[in-house]
Amino acid sequence: MNLLQNKFSIEDAMAKLWNKLDGWLDALILNLPNIVMAILIMTAFYFIARGLSRFFKNVLLKRISQVSIREIISKMIFIVVLLVGFFISTGVLGLDRLLTGVLAGAGVIGLAIGLALQGTLSDTFSGVVLSFLPHIRINDYIESDDIKGFVAEINLRNIMIHRTDGNYVIIPNSKFTEKPFLNYSLSSRSRISVGCGVGYESDLQQVEDLVTRVIAENFEQRTGEGIEFYFTEFGDSSINFVTRFWVDMTRTREEYGARHKAIKLIRQHFKENNINIPFPIRTLDFAKNDLRIDRDKNREGP
Repeated sequence: MNLLQNKFSIEDAMAKLWNKLDGWLDALILNLPNIVMAILIMTAFYFIARGLSRFFKNVLLKRISQVSIREIISKMIFIVVLLVGFFISTGVLGLDRLLTGVLAGAGVIGLAIGLALQGTLSDTFSGVVLSFLPHIRINDYIESDDIKGFVAEINLRNIMIHRTDGNYVIIPNSKFTEKPFLNYSLSSRSRISVGCGVGYESDLQQVEDLVTRVIAENFEQRTGEGIEFYFTEFGDSSINFVTRFWVDMTRTREEYGARHKAIKLIRQHFKENNINIPFPIRTLDFAKNDLRIDRDKNREGP
């Protein structure tokens, strides 16, 4: 009796399963045109999104000098157009109610994910802010936290800096925005300083006039700029001075080159005019002691 009951229960379950599958098959056949239409709509909107993204990036946004801004706007356009195609496709399939429930659940899930990914979201928001900042652009030469190099990329996660030694440094956006940075590329002119010292026997006015003239002849000073010269201290073996002047500079290599040139010129003209650049000299006075060593003192007898 139990075997017959089990047999009938299995047959009933199988019959219900086949009826369910048959119903799904009928629904699939009936909705097949809508499914095909939805697939075609999504495909069409995908290519439309790609085309509009490239069009905005290469044509309409070409006047924007910030490459990162063009990248972000083009990606946002791609996502928005793709979402429009998705909503239209779900409408064709008659999944409006299902979509409403999915969006409601996604809101709750999104809140939980947002709390769990605060650091990542902070980097994303900082990346958007950096992309729209006019004070930092791709290929700018910057210095941040003892890291110098060219801005190679700004994305929604981090900023990539290409150092002069060929290596890349990747800094999270949130960490980068928390610290001050120096952008050498914002101004084409910067003031540098060169220091030196002359002997105490030197004519100080002659030294000042000579250094000022040498710098003026070799480094152009524009309106509002000028050469500054100051004696700074009485050193141990020299009277020290510093001169400051303006040069074309958008990166540290140009600063090193200008300082290198100025030092060579000052040294050359000091030598031609017999101006001494002293260096510290230490004299060691060894007193002569009557030192005698009795070699036989510790020698044992026969």
